[in-house]
Amino acid sequence: MSFLIKICGVTRPEDAAFAAAAGAGAIGINLWPGSKRFVEDALAQEILAAVPKGVLKIGVFVNAHPLVVTESVVDMHLDLVQLHGDEKVGNWEELRPEQIVRAVRVVDEASMKDALGWEPRFFIYDGAAAGYGGTGTQAPWPLIAEFARHPFLLAGGLTADNVADGIAATRPDGVDVASGVESAPGVKDKTKVRDFITAARAAAAKLGIG
Repeated sequence: MSFLIKICGVTRPEDAAFAAAAGAGAIGINLWPGSKRFVEDALAQEILAAVPKGVLKIGVFVNAHPLVVTESVVDMHLDLVQLHGDEKVGNWEELRPEQIVRAVRVVDEASMKDALGWEPRFFIYDGAAAGYGGTGTQAPWPLIAEFARHPFLLAGGLTADNVADGIAATRPDGVDVASGVESAPGVKDKTKVRDFITAARAAAAKLGIG
């Protein structure tokens, strides 16, 4: 499996197209109404239509009803579902485990062990802050390095300046970024996106994980 770079919280079709062309392997759209990067279904469809074949389309949900999530998978042709709230593992029988990305807001060892009942396609280990992701709060890398379950993506406060250090510290299977490549919430900055992807690819290749 190649090293995965996910650009999340995309709110414009042109940003999705640019990120994919720059080398992103996954595009995330936020379907949680409480997010600053929330997109309505119609706009979500436009964004996903700009994602080329071979790039994963990921819908981000927070405490949504399972039926809403499964309907979105069908209607939007999502490849993966990112569960970023307080969802319980037993409620998702209609989704295959390989369709699920389970986000974990890392506070301490216990917060990581609480997620052990899941068998997702990926874990995402994120920084813990008020709300559910996209805050730019750095995750505790030493805890992740010690207790992470693979495969996982590192998230939380990543930028082009620190992503190499995060990759070296935790040896993830990929990285996930939203605020670290933006000029404003939901508005991706082309230079930041390009620089982030370049830095992440180089760091992964240096460690032989890319």
